[in-house]
Amino acid sequence: MNVKYILPILLIFTATSCKKFLEVDPRDSISDEATIIDLASARTAINGVYNGARSYYDVSFQSIAYLSGGDIQWTGSQSQIQEFINHRVNAENSTLSTVWKGIYVSINRANHVITKVPGVTDPLLTTALKNQYTGEAYFIRALNYFDLVRVWGGVPLITTPTLSASGNRGIPRSTVAETYAQVLSDLEAAELLLPETTDRFRATRKTVWALKARFYLYQKNWAKAEEYASKLIGDNNYALLKPFNSFYSPDNAKGTRESVFEFFHSTNETNAHGVQWLPQERGGTRQWAPNSALVASLNDPLQGGTRSTLVALDNQSRWYATLYYRSPATDPTYVLRIAELYLIRAEARAEQNNLTGAAEDLNKVRDRAGLGLSAATTEDGLLAAIAAERRLEFPFEAQRWFDLVRTGKATTVLNFTDETKLLLPIPVSELQLDGALIQNPGY
Repeated sequence: MNVKYILPILLIFTATSCKKFLEVDPRDSISDEATIIDLASARTAINGVYNGARSYYDVSFQSIAYLSGGDIQWTGSQSQIQEFINHRVNAENSTLSTVWKGIYVSINRANHVITKVPGVTDPLLTTALKNQYTGEAYFIRALNYFDLVRVWGGVPLITTPTLSASGNRGIPRSTVAETYAQVLSDLEAAELLLPETTDRFRATRKTVWALKARFYLYQKNWAKAEEYASKLIGDNNYALLKPFNSFYSPDNAKGTRESVFEFFHSTNETNAHGVQWLPQERGGTRQWAPNSALVASLNDPLQGGTRSTLVALDNQSRWYATLYYRSPATDPTYVLRIAELYLIRAEARAEQNNLTGAAEDLNKVRDRAGLGLSAATTEDGLLAAIAAERRLEFPFEAQRWFDLVRTGKATTVLNFTDETKLLLPIPVSELQLDGALIQNPGY
């Protein structure tokens, strides 16, 4: 097949399977000048952007965060998965390659929308819709690069559509600072273009604010992290729901007030996530499972509280996770929740010595989990309590490993000494394709 037609097909037929998306190497994709020409193709293209992001986010990207974070065990037989738990990941690891390719597929789709939608002359594609679609693409690209930099550090920054088979080759890796600057630039662009509405499944200005709060937390810009978290905490469209499992446990629990942004799934576009967590009696493989330390913490009424509903015993008395459980697998994938915004603001306030405000935010999350007030009163005590709360609030969401790395606690908590392992290796397949790519130290 002529590579010239690969990307247009992917953009148009967004119902194509996840497997087929990830088989396409984004560095070998070529755009078609007629891909986005009117309202219908623009709408299809932005849907393709979301679909691309969802494809890498649902399983492979999150598995890196789960397995590296010290609370999840691998019960399967593939040794390469155990590499993440052991912090000895090889550059040949296929999960790494899948995530890298998947993210760059998503970036390339976003680049097409950002570049082409503003110039479409179809009168049905109004200025408001152009702004919306373009702003959504900027948001997804910001999320893409944020995910890339957290896993690999600085990466090649590609901001225009691929126009030749080798068009993305020869671009050197940017620095970590430059990659984060790209994230912020995209968020700023999205914020200007998107409406200030509430939508749990598509990016709006509020979604941008939520990711900005997370971004500034990673940058240790505590004042900005507090500012943007406060924008959503003060919005009545978002709330900590009681009991804890009410945002996910009823089958119709999608897009609740707890959610800021989640990827949508349906019977036609299922979520492969649950299969990995559920036991055989419920149609899964239970290849990922909470380890004994996490189970003990969640079931401790003084730590987990009502979050004990996140784990259950199967018919062989083995613990499994319950966040993803539906059959057929229509579970949403949670990307941003209001609980995270409370804990971001709590951490930012503690770092600014606003201990009263930090405790108030921390205790709201604890109260929702059926816990009493935290005994922490000092800055160090509150930061430790917030970290412990994040661990048990998001044990099956892509948070733990990245939290340990950004706070400098990964080597101590996970008991390894080689700090080069805080970043993962560039996939060897990418190094072989592009001589401009330089491997991370230690690999």
